[in-house]
This record gives sequence, structure tokens and C-alpha cells, in this order.
Amino acid sequence: MNSTEPVIDANLAVALDALLAEQSVTRAAARLHTSPAAMSRTLARLRRILQDPLLVRAGQTMVPTPRAQALRDEAATVVRRLGALLTPAGDVDAATLRSTFTLQAADLVGAALATGLLQLARDEAPGVSLRFRAEELEAGPALREGRIDLEVGSIEHVDPETQVEELVTLRMMAAVRPGHPLTEQPLTPARFAAAEHAVVSRRGRFTGPVDTALAEHDLNRRVAVVLPGHLAALALAARSDIVALVPAPPDGAGPSPFTGEATLLGLQLLDIPLPLPPLTIGMAWHPRHTADGAHRWLRDAVRRTLLCRARP
Repeated sequence: MNSTEPVIDANLAVALDALLAEQSVTRAAARLHTSPAAMSRTLARLRRILQDPLLVRAGQTMVPTPRAQALRDEAATVVRRLGALLTPAGDVDAATLRSTFTLQAADLVGAALATGLLQLARDEAPGVSLRFRAEELEAGPALREGRIDLEVGSIEHVDPETQVEELVTLRMMAAVRPGHPLTEQPLTPARFAAAEHAVVSRRGRFTGPVDTALAEHDLNRRVAVVLPGHLAALALAARSDIVALVPAPPDGAGPSPFTGEATLLGLQLLDIPLPLPPLTIGMAWHPRHTADGAHRWLRDAVRRTLLCRARP
């Protein structure tokens, strides 16, 4: 660095503002909670840097030089801007947000989220737009690279730095059309296995936790079709004797957005007579967004959409 270049010192700007505003070393020292001797040394340093006396004695008071008068408003502006720059971000005013958020979620999770999030955006943040992407990206790198803002669903295989928050724990239920043979008698593992099933798998797999639980009873189910999304499985169940699975809230809980599509299709939900593992729905984001006000609004909106309607 060239030795003639001035050294940028924010403390000097603050001291200059106080001295020019107070036109007194003593009062400037009191304003900045320092001693008059320290403020006198700072004034001497400012005089050397600016090559101007800045404040000169006039009887019992000190008066600013023309250079000091020219600098007073600019010094005050610089200090205000420094204060704004170094002040922690407060709560964001959602009404002023102008953002497009990209969320990655399975089709059923996206359907559960979309209505509630859109309503919250209309009410609180009309400048916010939402873009949902299918589970086509590996979430860790996509979050890190900024291709998605938030992943919502069953969070697995995350990178070490990824922030994860669990939101709600669900159970799987069988979704069938009204009048389906499974509704006519008590549902047993054998009757459940004997029905035709739709399996949802992005990777085209025919088996899952249901098959593991059936194997404990020496039973195998008849998988008629493997589909990449839950919505297609529910639509098929509404038009045939196919059995689809749908995540639902725990027994005794209130209505859930995850069962909304099944309700719209007129499907009947049946308890599965097997000890199936619960499904935990959470959200994941990159830590660079943790303190961002806009992203905090998004995460809170997701919480309100899923938690308030999926818990008792």
C-alpha cells in the first residue's frame, strides 16, 4: 500500500462527527463515553490527517474552520450510514418483500404446501412468488449452490453444513375409493396384502416398508403399478380398486394438508393393520440463509402451513 494513502478508520469518522457537532472536546468526549484527554489526542490526529485545525479557540469557546463547516454534514451522513451498516438485521417487513422462492418437494408435499403458502403470501407478502421443483436435484449441492432455497419433505443424506428442522411426524394410511372391498369387513394384514397396490417410487422400486412389515406375517402384496408420484396413485385409486398410501396425522389429530388431495378425490382412509415406521416431514436449507429476513419469513410460513393444520 502507498504510504501516502489515508488509513480508513471508522472511529475517526465518529469522533469527527462528534467534535463538529458539539464544537467542544469535553462535550464530544462525553458523547462518545471517553476522556477529554483521549478526545484531544483524536482531534490532534484528525488535524494531521486533514491538514486543518478544524476547531480553533475563540475566547471561552471553540469555533469551526471553513473546512470543518464544509465537512460537518458529510461526517454526520457517514456516521449514520455506518450505524445502519453495522446494525443487526431486524425482522423483515413481509409486505416489502420482492422475492421468488424455489422449494423442492415431492408432489404430495407440494400440494399440501402450495395452498397455504399462497394464502399467506397474498395476506402478508404480495411481492413473493413461489416455484416448486420436483425431487429431481440432490438437495445438498442444490442448496449449497443456490438452485433451491428450501427442501421440504423426508430429509435424508444431507451435507454436514445443511440446517434441518423437523416439522411433523405422520403415519401412513390406505386410501381407497368408496365401496372398495377392503371397506366391507375389518381390515387384516392378509386382506390388505391380497388387494392390488400402487407403489410410489421415484426410482421405480416395487418394495418398501409395507413389504417389510408384511414379510413378518409371511405375506406378500400384489403391486400392480409403480408410479413416480403420490398424486397419480391417488387419482388411480379413485377410479379403480387400487390401494394407494397417503401420509396422515397421528390418530386423534386434526385435519392435515397432506390428506387434502385424498379428500378432494373422495377417497376413504383406512388404518393399516401393520406396525409401519412413522414418516417425519422436515425442511432443510443452507446456513447462509439462516439469518436472512426473507428466508426466515419463508420458513415460518412453511411451519404455519404444515404445523397448525397437522397437529391436534
